Amino acid sequence: MSKSEKVILTALCMVTDGNRILLQDRVKEDWRGLTFPGGHVEKNESFVQAIMREMKEETGLTIYDPKLSGIKQFPTEDDERYVVLLFKVNSFSGKLRSSDEGEMYWIDRADFPKTSVAEGFYDVLKVYDEEDVAEIFYVHNEKNGTWIAQWF
Repeated sequence: MSKSEKVILTALCMVTDGNRILLQDRVKEDWRGLTFPGGHVEKNESFVQAIMREMKEETGLTIYDPKLSGIKQFPTEDDERYVVLLFKVNSFSGKLRSSDEGEMYWIDRADFPKTSVAEGFYDVLKVYDEEDVAEIFYVHNEKNGTWIAQWF
């Protein structure tokens, strides 16, 4: 059995400003709805460099001192491991703008239940919010085709 596997590395970032959280209304078919901005880690790029670059590209903001909050991961249909590094930041500068990835919105945390969030949004929010949760790992239930979330 091989000790290596193909991995896709990505990162998301929760940007907070008091009770407001920056969300992106994603337009891609594979994951539509309001969620945290982010994207892929490029070759020879550190994880912190990747999230700083992605935030600048997608939001126009320069973020400072992002902290790793946890990890989301799941297997893909192509037998790859899809890893999402979850960063959090409350220090930033610049003028907010949207990108081709979707419109950017500051949303008060109390208004989340009234919004159309992306699938799995609240699973990711749990990793951000709960200090004793560092990872969400999804396993596929072959019998009914659903995904089961496991928190660690």
